[in-house]
Amino acid sequence: MSGKIFELKKIEGSFRKFLIAFVLCLSIGYSYGLYYISISSGFTSQTVKENYLGNEENDEAEIMKFKMSEKEVVSIIHAHIISFSLIFLALGFLLYQSSMPTKLISFLSLEPFASIVLTFGGIWFMWKGIFWMKYIVILSGTVMHLVFVLSVAILLFELLKKRK
Repeated sequence: MSGKIFELKKIEGSFRKFLIAFVLCLSIGYSYGLYYISISSGFTSQTVKENYLGNEENDEAEIMKFKMSEKEVVSIIHAHIISFSLIFLALGFLLYQSSMPTKLISFLSLEPFASIVLTFGGIWFMWKGIFWMKYIVILSGTVMHLVFVLSVAILLFELLKKRK
């Protein structure tokens, strides 16, 4: 079974416009999430750690941050795992309707789920005191974001390509 219900490159009319609008809106929302990370915690291992564990010991800190409560961390992890799973479910489904090679589609549709578990599981373990997990969080988060960008690029390429 190929997983294809329809072929992206053959879609025309309002359904094609609907999918383009969906992918663009999803990308905008996702981009604002990245922007939020950049202004709230940054993209370094130290700032990632400080975002969850605080920086009270740093008298030089411009912005004082305190360790999140277990309730806050669980809430963040819960919301992000569910929302990212749904985001990548939608993208994966659309990727399976593309004309890209099966191995590429399989990687792009399955990898984000591993990254979701590693990123947010890493945040949990980091919060619990396993500080080297901050590197796993950064690496898996980066891979997840790169897969998102590549997936969106593939989908928009197929949806915006001139029809013959």
